[in-house]
Amino acid sequence: MSFSRAPRRRFTLLAAPAAAVALALTLTACGGGGNKAGGGGNTNFVTGSGGISTIDKADRKPAPKLDGETLDGKQLDVADYKGKVVVLNVWGSWCGPCRLEAQYFTRVAKETKDKGVQFVGINTRDAQKGPAISFEKDYGVTYPSFFDPTGKLMLRFPKGTLRPQSIPSTVVLDRDGKIAARSLTALDSDKLHKMIDPLIAEK
Repeated sequence: MSFSRAPRRRFTLLAAPAAAVALALTLTACGGGGNKAGGGGNTNFVTGSGGISTIDKADRKPAPKLDGETLDGKQLDVADYKGKVVVLNVWGSWCGPCRLEAQYFTRVAKETKDKGVQFVGINTRDAQKGPAISFEKDYGVTYPSFFDPTGKLMLRFPKGTLRPQSIPSTVVLDRDGKIAARSLTALDSDKLHKMIDPLIAEK
C-alpha cells in the first residue's frame, strides 16, 4: 500500500537543554526516501531503496537500556524480551503517519507473535496518557507501549547506531538484543515483514 495520498511529516530531534532532561521535537517536511539520516560515525549499515537500514549480524551493537512505565501504568524492561525479535515503534496519537501505519503494526504483531516476535511501542509527545490510550483502543493495539512524553528513551540510543530520529520511527532488535534494522518512515505490512522475517530466520 502506498502512503503517497496522505501528507507525511517528520519530527526531527533537537538537542535538549542541559537544565531540563527533555526532548524538543520540531516539525520538518518529510523527505522522499527517508534514508539519509544516519547515526553518525562508522555505522556499518546499508539502506535499501525502501528506506529500511540494516546491519550485518557481526557489526550490530547492543541496544541501550530501555525501561520505564507503560501507558497502563506497569513497569517494562525491553531486556526481559531477550531471545525474541523486538520491534520498537516510536509513535504519537497526534501523528498522522502513525495513524496510517497502526493497523499494519497491529496485524503483523499478531501474525508474528508465535514466531518469537515482541512489539513494543514508545509513545512520545503526548502530555497526557488519555489520547494515547484512546489511540490504542481505536486501532486494536494489544502490545505494550512506554509512556515517554519527553522522548528520553529515544535519547538513550548512542551515536553510531541505527537510532530513532523521527516520529514515526521503527527499530528492530535481534534475539541477542542488538540493533539490526531501522526505518524512519511509516510502514505497511510488507515493509514490516521485510524488516522482521530475516531476523526470525536467523539462528
